Amino acid sequence: MLNKYFEYRKHKTNFRTEVIAGVTTFLTMAYIMFLNPFILSGEFAGTEKGFFDFGAVFTATILATAVACFIMAFHGKTWPVGLAPGMGINAFVAYGVVAGQGYTPQAALGAVLVAGVIFLVISLTPLRAWLINSIPKSLKLGIGAGIGLFLAIIGLEIMGVVGDHPVTLVTLGDIKNPLVLLACATFVFMIVLEKMKVRGNIIIGILLFSIIAWVSGLAKFNGVVGSIPPMTYLFEFDLKAAFSAGMASIIFTLLFIDFFDTAGTLTSVANVAGKVDRKGKVQDIDKAMLADSVGTVAGSFMGTTTVTSYVESGSGVKAGGRTGMTSLVIGVLFLACLFFAPLATSLPKEIDGAALLYVAILFVRNITDIDWNDIAESGPAVLAMIVMPLTYSISNGIALAFIAYALIRIFTGKFGKTSPAIWVIAAASVLSFYVG
Repeated sequence: MLNKYFEYRKHKTNFRTEVIAGVTTFLTMAYIMFLNPFILSGEFAGTEKGFFDFGAVFTATILATAVACFIMAFHGKTWPVGLAPGMGINAFVAYGVVAGQGYTPQAALGAVLVAGVIFLVISLTPLRAWLINSIPKSLKLGIGAGIGLFLAIIGLEIMGVVGDHPVTLVTLGDIKNPLVLLACATFVFMIVLEKMKVRGNIIIGILLFSIIAWVSGLAKFNGVVGSIPPMTYLFEFDLKAAFSAGMASIIFTLLFIDFFDTAGTLTSVANVAGKVDRKGKVQDIDKAMLADSVGTVAGSFMGTTTVTSYVESGSGVKAGGRTGMTSLVIGVLFLACLFFAPLATSLPKEIDGAALLYVAILFVRNITDIDWNDIAESGPAVLAMIVMPLTYSISNGIALAFIAYALIRIFTGKFGKTSPAIWVIAAASVLSFYVG
């Protein structure tokens, strides 16, 4: 039955290869089941009131991941892609929307739902291609790198490597602390494993150094398996708050990040899988983007932030994955982890911070593709990169970058050669500062 549906022979693959590919991708992205609830619950901030509940997000993360992977498997059946709540977006919601602006988790989930529905509509219309082609490559890369730096400052803060200072704003943390040193060792270990091409380097690093922390008495071990935490936020989104004026820029940011992150990820995976034709057109990308957007809507229903396609899927493609069977395997493996909540709560926050710092590097490394010879392109891109971590806001970085880009186009006489999308986004960005 699976052979008939996924057409293994047509795609030059087989059941065994697809299962191996699914396991490979699962290992490279399994860290999200621990990191997403950690970030959304504000664990490193001392579980301040107002953040998400850890257990509820843990369950929602796994279920949303599984559902999204199943949708990709059976709708976008030629795509061997894993999906899960996106990094960067979760930090933006936790620290920018909930902690920063004081919105409730329910209001934030409402914004995720609205952004997901808009993404779904765009995926069904010609707007998809128009938007993808309208945003300059430099801004896409700069914003992606900015998100990486935003994650980096959060990761370093969680690790204890960076602390606040009344004069210099930031300073070196207590690096003599054993847990801080262990976190630094975790980060180095993950890079070494990646250099050695070991699959699942992030999850291996998290578990190995957590075990060291438990055995040495530096952290408390709560067990491995237990009951499934209740889904506190199931259908608990607040649409009334989501449609308030102040939420406009937040919804735009969620939509922007998800849309272009998904497009970029799918294009990268398509290149590895040989799904790009001679004209540069990606085969069946409409099905994949539709599956991705439906996954975001489903995730908001369950109580987690924007679900997106993972670039780690490339590891499964390199292992031979060519069909949605790979996605199906990923979803099944995540479901099997539902009972690991005690293990998730046992992981030291410093170790989680190291994993976040490592993920940040993956975001930043694409800056090499920015056109550094054209300052009109690289300037706004660098502005986005700098503003995001320094203002602790992804939306501020996006807004200022687009405003700067639009002004530069006007004063360099390129108004008529600029896509209308730039003017619309720049105008909306200016408005967001006044409305917000």
